[in-house]
Order: sequence, then C-alpha cells, then structure tokens
Amino acid sequence: MKKALVIGAGPAGLTAAYELLRQSKDIEVVVFEESNCFGGISKTVEYKGNRMDMGGHRFFSKVKEVNDWWDKMLPMQGAPTYDDILLKRDMPLSEGGPDPEKEDRVMLTRHRVSRIFFDDKFYDYPISLKPETFKNMGLLKTMQVGFSYIGAVLHKRPENNLENFYINCFGKKLYSMFFEYYTENLWGRHPSEIDASWGAQRTKGLSIIGIIKDVFGKIFKVKNRKVNTSLIEEFKYPKLGPGQLWDVTASEVERLGGTIIKNAKVIKVHKNEEGVLDSLTYVVDSIEHEMKGDIFISSMPMKDLVGGMNDVPAEPARIAKGLPYRDYMTLGVLVPKLNLKNKTNLKTVSDIVPDCWVYVQDRRVKMGRFQIYNNWSPYMIKDLENTVWVGLEYFVNEGDEYWNMSEEEFSKFGVEEMVKLKLIDSADQVIDTHMEKVKKAYPAYFDTYEEIDTLVDYLKSIDNLYCVGRNGQHRYNNIDHSMVTSFETVKNIVSGNKNKDNIWSVNTEKEYHETSENDTPENEAEVD
Repeated sequence: MKKALVIGAGPAGLTAAYELLRQSKDIEVVVFEESNCFGGISKTVEYKGNRMDMGGHRFFSKVKEVNDWWDKMLPMQGAPTYDDILLKRDMPLSEGGPDPEKEDRVMLTRHRVSRIFFDDKFYDYPISLKPETFKNMGLLKTMQVGFSYIGAVLHKRPENNLENFYINCFGKKLYSMFFEYYTENLWGRHPSEIDASWGAQRTKGLSIIGIIKDVFGKIFKVKNRKVNTSLIEEFKYPKLGPGQLWDVTASEVERLGGTIIKNAKVIKVHKNEEGVLDSLTYVVDSIEHEMKGDIFISSMPMKDLVGGMNDVPAEPARIAKGLPYRDYMTLGVLVPKLNLKNKTNLKTVSDIVPDCWVYVQDRRVKMGRFQIYNNWSPYMIKDLENTVWVGLEYFVNEGDEYWNMSEEEFSKFGVEEMVKLKLIDSADQVIDTHMEKVKKAYPAYFDTYEEIDTLVDYLKSIDNLYCVGRNGQHRYNNIDHSMVTSFETVKNIVSGNKNKDNIWSVNTEKEYHETSENDTPENEAEVD
C-alpha cells in the first residue's frame, strides 16, 4: 500500500486527503497540521460563545463539483434561521434540508452586503450607479470621477503594475478614492510596486463598464447574463462559520481511515538520489519525528517547503526565499451597539447595518476592514439581540510594531480607531475584546514573485510532489480554487497522469470558471 503525506489541514489539504481516501482503497493518508485546529486561514475561532471568521469567507462557486461537495458536507438549510424567524424574512430553502434551529451540520443562504466606508459615508462595494452614490460624492466629485474615467478609456496605460490596471478599469479619481490607500494598507506596498496580475485575478473583469452592464441587465431582465463575482447578492455560509466545514471534513477523513496529526510542524522534506521525495521531518512537543512516504501533497507556504528541502538548485532556492507574504491580525470587539445607522431597506436584528464587512478607506486609521459577525450567521453570536460582535481587521508583517503588540496594547489601539471612525462613542462601551493572529495569510505579488515560473517548473519536476492551495502555489486562490487544485491532484494520482499543468492552471485565466454550467458565481474570500 502506498502512503500519501499531506502537509496542512486547510481547505486544500483536507480536500486532497478526503478525495484520496474516497477514490482509492490502496493509499494510506496521513495529514500533518501545525496548529491544533482545522481550516488554515478559513478557521473559525470561538471566544466566550462568540465566533470569529478569520478574514471573512463567502461560499459560492461556478464549479459544480465544488457545490456538490459542499452540499454533501453541509446540506443547505431546509428551514428558516433564527434571525429570519425574528424578522419574518423569506430566504431560499432546500426541500428536505436540515433545520438550523435544530441541527448544526447545515449551510445557510445569506445576503451579501459589502460597502466602503469613505469620508464618514457608505458607498457600495463595488461602486454602484445609485442616486445615493452621486449624492454622497457630490456634484463636483461625481464630475471628476466621470471625466477621469473617460480619460482612462481614451488613454489606456500599460498594465505593467496594479496602479495602472486599476486606473484603466475605474479612472484615476475613483482609484485614488477607493483603491490606492486600501491596497497600500493591505499589502504594505504602493500599487505601482505590485504586479497587475493580482488585480486581474481578484476583480475578474470588473470595471465601470461591467457595473453598467450589470445595471442594465437587471433593468431589462437579460437572460443568462454573466454575473461578476464581486456583484453577487447571496452566498452560502456554514452555520457555525467557515471552520465548521473543515471540522466536518476532518471527521470524514478520519472516518474513512485517514490519520490527522495536529500540532505537527513539518520542517523538512527529503529528496533521495533519484530526485524524488521519500520522507519528511515534523516536530511535535519539541521532538523531531521522521515519516516515509510515496506521495507528498503540500499546502504549506512554498517558501517554507523549498527552504526545508535538500539539494535545491540555487535559482529556485533564491526565488522561494524571496517570496513575500502579508500577515493578518484581527480584534474581536463586543459592544451593545454601533453608532452606524441602517439606512438600507434590509431588515436586521436590532436594526444594525446589514454589512458582512466594511472596507475602511480612511487615511486616519490603520484598520483595513471590519466585519460584523452578526450578519454572517446568527449562530456566530452568543446574544444576538443585545450585542454586536465586530472584527477589526489589520494587515501587518510578522514582527512589526503591530504584530509585537500585547493583546492589551492591540485592544486599546483597535478600540481607539473605532472611536476615531465614530463607530462607538468611547472605550467605555466595549464589553470585551479578543485578539487573533494569522501568519502568511496572503501570498503577495511582488519581489521575487515575477520569477515564480522558474520555481514552479522546478517543483513540477519533482515527480511525487503536488503543490495545492493558496500558499502551496503562492497564488491568491479562493476556497473553491484551492479545492479544485486538490481535485486535479487526486485525479492525476489515481489515473497515473504525471503532467501537472492541470493543477497549476487553476485560477490562472479570467474565464476559468465560465466553462461550468452552474451559473452561481464563484466563492471568494475577498480582500480586494
């Protein structure tokens, strides 16, 4: 019997483990997870009965195989959620599906509301052509945006960096208002220093023209219109947060006979004289262990994988060492209410604003976004009717001044920023806080990234190594993209296909998902 060693118990790693066990009876599967929980950056953290979603994860996909997989793990709700019952709100129900009031293993349908907070006003994300948008901007700024966009259409810039890409899509004025500072805050680099491919991958063709087409498509009820992923209005969401899906998957892996070793950090992978991997070294409780294997599936950061590999040629080693990442910190803040007024026509419990998350475009603060967990799922909150559970999101570098803050210091800093933004009146309103950190949350598209093809070619040449997922491929994959890399990997292993181009081609083309017959827009864990 062959042994497959899977590094990482996030979406890609667990999907690969489950599919291998499901499709083959003669492969033993062992999963190594550095932490004590599942889901990677898609984990859910519980703190005193309130749950936090690390980064915010919406579930929707154009890939039928992914949708079917989710439905198998967490069937769609067949009865209303607690907040829908309170608000007498109709949502799509699946006949025969579980009742979220009685069962936990259930996927919910939720409203998608994301807005930009700029100049103390809300703007739709992406920018919409509503009267409220023009009212908020004012006549002068609206005219500046319009003429700026016309200028961008007439004089296209070379798309050799992210700044030029965004200006071509939206015009310079709108770019400076809603993209420039946020992007620099997110990545720690000005957009002019970032590869344009990141923007193309995240916006999937979104532009002013795309927004106009969507508006008229709705007005004239165009059949079979293509809906941009950033314009979707509903999404799926696990009852207890995204980590629940991976907890369920991990239990299924073990039920099928797989082994999962938690708190096991893989530090080395060993190549033999033939140039294939034959074992890895992992650490549990400061003790090193070695395990031999025949197949290696890695979702660990490419930088760490290559750094722990022997006999790597100089060029791939240099490129891997220089790959950049952005780390993530979040502060859960429990308050009785927010000062933000719900001026939408969407009903919410306690009439809070309906946003899942809000992009903060305010140069006075470091905060990049804030989530309102109440709106993701009513079951994320211990006391839905009397408290609001907010997640303040910060994009940082491991070891910088923010990363090194104590929980008390970070809590004070985050709450002060809430006061600056007038989300609350004073720190006295805060009931409780909780800090979480995630290393290497976002693979970045600068420094040696422009040479990554050389590194990819080297990794492809290692016959029994398969790189999957966001960090495994150093690519800004959404959850469904990460899962598809694992689907393709398992197909190759089971069929004996040695060509790995299908694995590495996932999420590289704009129209990648358009081949699917399922017209539900793709999943995204946005940090656009």
